[in-house]
Amino acid sequence: MPPGVLYAFAAYALYSCCDAIIKGLGHGLSVYELAFFTTLFSLVPVFLTTPKGENWLYFWKLKNPLLVHLRGVSGVLGNLCIIFAFVTIPLAEAYSIAFLAPIFIVLISVTVLKETVSLQRWLILAASFIGVLIVVRPGFRDLSLGHLAALGSAFFGAITTTVLRRVAKEETRVSLIGMATLYIVVVNGTLMLVTGAVRVPTWTELAWLMLIGALGGTGNMLFIAATRAVQASRIAPLQYSQIFWAILFGAVFYYEYPDAVGIVGLFVIVIAGILNVLSGDARLRIFSRNAPAGAGPSTLREAERAAAMQAPDTPLEDPIAGASEATASSER
Repeated sequence: MPPGVLYAFAAYALYSCCDAIIKGLGHGLSVYELAFFTTLFSLVPVFLTTPKGENWLYFWKLKNPLLVHLRGVSGVLGNLCIIFAFVTIPLAEAYSIAFLAPIFIVLISVTVLKETVSLQRWLILAASFIGVLIVVRPGFRDLSLGHLAALGSAFFGAITTTVLRRVAKEETRVSLIGMATLYIVVVNGTLMLVTGAVRVPTWTELAWLMLIGALGGTGNMLFIAATRAVQASRIAPLQYSQIFWAILFGAVFYYEYPDAVGIVGLFVIVIAGILNVLSGDARLRIFSRNAPAGAGPSTLREAERAAAMQAPDTPLEDPIAGASEATASSER
């Protein structure tokens, strides 16, 4: 197995570890605190991988301020939604609903960007939606705000990714990361104080929060290394390995066991998702703890851009692509 594939698989495993730890911390810390501290600690490894020629002192200098600020707002909302979902519903269900993000991306592409999507891709996305319905089974079981939050994370994540596609070519990586992080830190810090949902973390909780930052940052570096080693067509499908980790961590640590029908639905989601990333513009898990904050790439193309900036001799492709482009096999 190529090293790049192993890097990507390890990166997704580390992302899932972060999500599982956050679920456990949610019983003692508020959603605002979790978003605040995990984002703050994730910056440490980011500073160590700053692309050459970029300075953090100038992250606020933007060429597309309205779009970058929109990405900041959607990042905050998506970040809060997915954390709330992880804390309140089973991990596997949260992942399955959040994997609806490609559907929202296509809908935005069609309605706002006026792009064309093939019938084949519509059918694949429909299959993915059916898989989510099988897992969640609305009308046959009680749904909670956590399920709605997971859906919200998919929607806001789609906005974040769509905006990124429009600005990634012109904005520096430190601007994209810095502004998105600033939004999450300031907004959640304010909400912590206004709502009174603030408590000084214990030393144990602080250690777990620091571990989340370290694991997430390491995952980002592994993912960028993966994009430099192998093609996107070999990396993108691995994002669905998170379903496996969700089932494993949910069962081992939180006694969450999907039933037979749920397993079938998860299987449908994985198959449809893999077909989707292989047939269209490959994307990263946009609902991770790192992506909304900007600490990690929100698309495979952004990851390539970051890698190329660290290696100036590497050819750089256009990071902006239509939702219906069948370019996954040639992106990297």
